[in-house]
Amino acid sequence: MSTIVSDSLDDRLATRVALEREARGWPVAELATRSGVSRAMISKIERGEVKPTASLLGKLSTAFGLPLSLLFARVEGELSRVSRTASRSWWTDPETGYRRRAISPLSDALLQLTEVELPPRARVMFPAAAYTFIHQQIWVLDGGLTFREGVDTHELAAGDCLTLGPPADCTFENVSRRTCRYIVAVVRR
Repeated sequence: MSTIVSDSLDDRLATRVALEREARGWPVAELATRSGVSRAMISKIERGEVKPTASLLGKLSTAFGLPLSLLFARVEGELSRVSRTASRSWWTDPETGYRRRAISPLSDALLQLTEVELPPRARVMFPAAAYTFIHQQIWVLDGGLTFREGVDTHELAAGDCLTLGPPADCTFENVSRRTCRYIVAVVRR
C-alpha cells in the first residue's frame, strides 16, 4: 500500500495512480505493459516527480478500465451524492494548459460530468482505447472546438452537443484565440 501523504491535486493524483495499480495487485511493469507508458514514467508519476499529461493519464485510466473522469473523481475522494463547487479542484495539463475538474459526485460511478477549459491553440489527444468502455457526449459552453474522431472532424460552436461514435483516436483542439469551455458527459457501458 502506498504511504504517500498528499495535499495538492497533483499529489493526490500521484497517490491515486499508485492505489489503483496496487488495488489490482499489479507491479509497475504490469501497468506499463497494459498502458504503453514506460515503467520509469509510471514510477516518477507515483512519486510525484513528474506531472502527467492528459494524454498519458488517458492511457493509464484505460489500463485500469476506468474513464478518465472517474479516475479524477476518485482523486477528489468524497463519497457524497452532492458535489460542492468549493470542493472541486482544477487539474491543469502541464504540456497544454488544458484544465479539467470533476462535476459529478463520486457516488455516481455510472454518469460522470467533467468541465473542461481548452486554451487558445491547444490540442489534447486520447487513444481509441480510452473510449472502448464508455459512451460520451461533448457539450460546448463557450468558444469553438475542433474535435477529430478518427477520420471525422466536427466543428462545434457554443451550444452544440456531439455524441461520439465507435472508439477512435480523438483530438480536442481549440484553433481560436479564446478559451473553449465544454462539458464532457461519460456513461460507462
